[in-house]
Amino acid sequence: MQRKGEDQPGYNGAMRRRLLIFGLSVALAVAFAPAGQDAVRTDATAMQQKLVAMALRGAATQPKTASPLRTTFTDRQVNAYFQQYGKTFLPTGVTDPRVTIVDDSHVRARAMVNLDQALQTKNRSWLDPLAWLTGTVEVSAAGRLTGANGQGRLLLDQATVGGVSVPISVLQQVVGYYTRTPEQPRGFDLTQPFPLPSRIQSIALAPGMATIVQ
Repeated sequence: MQRKGEDQPGYNGAMRRRLLIFGLSVALAVAFAPAGQDAVRTDATAMQQKLVAMALRGAATQPKTASPLRTTFTDRQVNAYFQQYGKTFLPTGVTDPRVTIVDDSHVRARAMVNLDQALQTKNRSWLDPLAWLTGTVEVSAAGRLTGANGQGRLLLDQATVGGVSVPISVLQQVVGYYTRTPEQPRGFDLTQPFPLPSRIQSIALAPGMATIVQ
């Protein structure tokens, strides 16, 4: 016995279409959303394992005849690591950092940064443009990164705050504030060479990836 409506023209075709659309929607939701989340976790875990391995090697005594260890990672893995674990080590006021390795020497970086403390560490005249930079805005920088003979160097070409170009000195004030430690009360100096950690000897860049020689 037919149910009501089944004898109407097009009934079966319309029902099949609706079921097909519903099925495809469910399949897409199940297949793609978790896959994207899993990819981030996989990349973050891979980056964490590489960082731990490099730190352990750097802390261990190595024989003079030991061959250099090369560790390669992608900027996608770095960004996944920031996304997955950033809350555990990023300073309060800095969120959502992203790094792009452009080519064999150039890198770009950006993050959302709270400027209220970083730039308001002293009284400023209302004529000072920095007095008007407040709240959480995007801070970005671009330049060259080199690493050789156990030393790293950043040569910055440009910096922006809230999409507006600013002198590197402004970026230095922000970075210096958020990287202060008891050993470095003024924070990291963007203009000076710096020792590479964990006995890293050199850094080689390529589009989208970096190789650490240790």
